[in-house]
Order: sequence, then structure tokens, then C-alpha cells
Amino acid sequence: MAQYEQELEGDVNGLVAHLDQQILRGSVSANVEDSSDHTIGDARMVVRVYERYSAFGGNRVSLNISILAVGGRLAVSAITAGGSQAVFFKINTVGEENFLNKAVDALRSYAA
Repeated sequence: MAQYEQELEGDVNGLVAHLDQQILRGSVSANVEDSSDHTIGDARMVVRVYERYSAFGGNRVSLNISILAVGGRLAVSAITAGGSQAVFFKINTVGEENFLNKAVDALRSYAA
């Protein structure tokens, strides 16, 4: 499992649209597997679960992005899972790391 967290300023709808565009165009097999959106008072939580095929590992990997938005402040957590064929421990995390890097690049380009 690989993880990245970042706080930034912006519009949550704009960030989600940017992430969808950047992550999905990064791989022909990438798709939005599921999503969730909740609002309580001034706080909003948006979750996206992306999935793609990892040719390096010969399997699928998932990327979960959770965004907590309060006003223009955004806290983002990106976590990948999958990508290993071992039974008791992970021996191949290249697919996860590559997928996470797509999210990191998208977040950095949004914040720039």
C-alpha cells in the first residue's frame, strides 16, 4: 500500500473534475470504480475509487482518493492497494506506486 496526503486551497468540484481527467487519461484501463459524496454543515467529504490494470504486475490496482473540504480548504488523502500476487506479504508494489504517482502529479498540477 502506498499513501500520499496534501492540504491545499481551491474548489472541491474543480479538484474532483481535475483528478478525474488527469487520472483517467493516464491509462486506457483506468476507470472510476465508485464514488461517494457527503455534506455535513460546512464540511464536505468526496471519495473516488479508481481502478486500472497494471501490466507490470499482471493484475488490477486501486486508488482511493478522499477529499475533506471546508470552505476553500481541502485535505486530500490518496491510498493505493492491490498489485501484488503474493499470499502473505507484498513482493511487487510497482503498480501501486505508479498509480499513486498519477494522483500526486494531478494534485501538484492543480495546486500550481
